[in-house]
Amino acid sequence: MTPAGTVGAAAQVLLVGAGSPLLVGVMRQVRARMEGRAGAGVWQPWRDLRKLLRKEAIAPDGTGPLFRLAPLVLAGTALVVAAVVPIATTASPLDGSADLFAVTALLALGTVALALGGLDTATAFGGMGASREMVVLALVEPTILMSVFALSARVGSTDLGAIVTSTLHRPELVASPASLLAAVALAVVVIAETGRLPVDNPSTHLELTMIHEAMVLEYAGPDLALVEWASAMRLTVLLGLFANLFAPWGIAGASLVMLPVAVVVFTVKVALLGGALAAGEVFMAKLRMFRVPELLAGSFVLAVLAVAASFFLV
Repeated sequence: MTPAGTVGAAAQVLLVGAGSPLLVGVMRQVRARMEGRAGAGVWQPWRDLRKLLRKEAIAPDGTGPLFRLAPLVLAGTALVVAAVVPIATTASPLDGSADLFAVTALLALGTVALALGGLDTATAFGGMGASREMVVLALVEPTILMSVFALSARVGSTDLGAIVTSTLHRPELVASPASLLAAVALAVVVIAETGRLPVDNPSTHLELTMIHEAMVLEYAGPDLALVEWASAMRLTVLLGLFANLFAPWGIAGASLVMLPVAVVVFTVKVALLGGALAAGEVFMAKLRMFRVPELLAGSFVLAVLAVAASFFLV
């Protein structure tokens, strides 16, 4: 444990916690501008969270403690993932916990907790959204494991920091067939995991198309604020991890001097990825629900091919 690592982990948590609503605001603003609208501004998500935190927390009749604990678990796992994954530094004191399987399990834990919270309401929408989310989860998590495992095969470790450091020292690996296949597979599952088009539409409340929104319809006040904040943090972490796995240049190591530069570089990377994702959504329509497993199964096949390429192609 080094001072640079401790400061870096704290900086990552603060950066993700404070900056994730701004990322959502940037994405909404990009989409609004491309659709010919003025938009509410990049600070609107923070204003929405402040408004929700001032409201009274209301729970539906018949719900148990699981309903109230789900937002806390979702936000808690997002903060832990933000502390351990290499997004601004690879020298975190929790670097030993930044294992591929541990990070994937933390992400899955938050998703399962929210799904159980939706089921606890005993409403048709909550059950429908939870069942759909579990279908997506069952295909997304193995794809994350396989695509990142394809990158870890050349390192001999599933530690995310080691994978990022290896790519940083050998940039030619980014253009390898394994990396390209893994990048496409991981891009698809990041979209699915964060509930973006064409898998889910975060701005709709249509009964037949909702996945994430169906699970959180019964939340209000501070509980809804936690859910929205945690969802924004998961989006930021996954985009940042995707950027650093395939373009890690600018990330800090054990140097405190490089940390401010790494924070700025990370902000630029995530803003560009978020803007590109929002711009792409303008030209995409949501897939029908029974077509979503086909898309995710295709990404899993690409991840398997990436693993095969990492072992058989030099």
